[in-house]
Amino acid sequence: MEKSLIKNIKYSAGRSHGKISVRHKGGRVKRNYRIIDFICNRFDIPAVIKSIEYDPYRSSKIALICYIDGRKSYILAPNEIKIGDKIMSSNKKISFDIGNRMPLEVIPSGTLVHNIQIKPEKNGTIVRSAGTSAEVLSGDNPKWVQVKLPSGEIRLFSKKALATIGKVSNVDHFLRTIGKAGIKRKMGVRPTVRGVAMSPYAHPHGGGEGRTGTGRIPSTPWGKLAHGGRTRKKKKYSNMMIIKRRK
Repeated sequence: MEKSLIKNIKYSAGRSHGKISVRHKGGRVKRNYRIIDFICNRFDIPAVIKSIEYDPYRSSKIALICYIDGRKSYILAPNEIKIGDKIMSSNKKISFDIGNRMPLEVIPSGTLVHNIQIKPEKNGTIVRSAGTSAEVLSGDNPKWVQVKLPSGEIRLFSKKALATIGKVSNVDHFLRTIGKAGIKRKMGVRPTVRGVAMSPYAHPHGGGEGRTGTGRIPSTPWGKLAHGGRTRKKKKYSNMMIIKRRK
């Protein structure tokens, strides 16, 4: 753990001015935030993987890298990367080794990538979860590259957007079994009461004689749609970039 790349984040446990603003939160184990370099724009400076570490704030592993000038930073650890391997970021074509980062316009079709920038010169924001990867499909357009995301959605990205070669590490994360309630408590999840077990005054699902169903469309305690509601915000620019939706 590199102490210079760690900071403390205040944990409010779902309270605001002493009152519960988000239910079922609290009692989490203390943790430190690791500062991750999602942009990786130190071009053409080789770096060496010094360690592969656990990060409590994300599902993937993280890697501590050291540049030849002595500067250190954390990155998302690509799958199959090992301590001692060399990686590099560049704004031009370099070798397609796992962990190398370069613009989408020089990455060949069929290559698996992760940590993709939506906008050039910004942090990588797409495909960062454990075991995920996106596939570069086509770069025939003079400005855009088609990329197939893990959800099945195909969308356009700028040719200047950076992406890292390979999958994200910890591919077996989806197999993890929580096992017992005490693990969830350490993760900051407090007990949750089902709406159908409440009185009709406390929840829209409440009331009834004995075991009953929801009796209506599944709702939140405040009457809003609970399951299947659209959460995507209508943004013209974002919708224009989608070639094929995930559904």
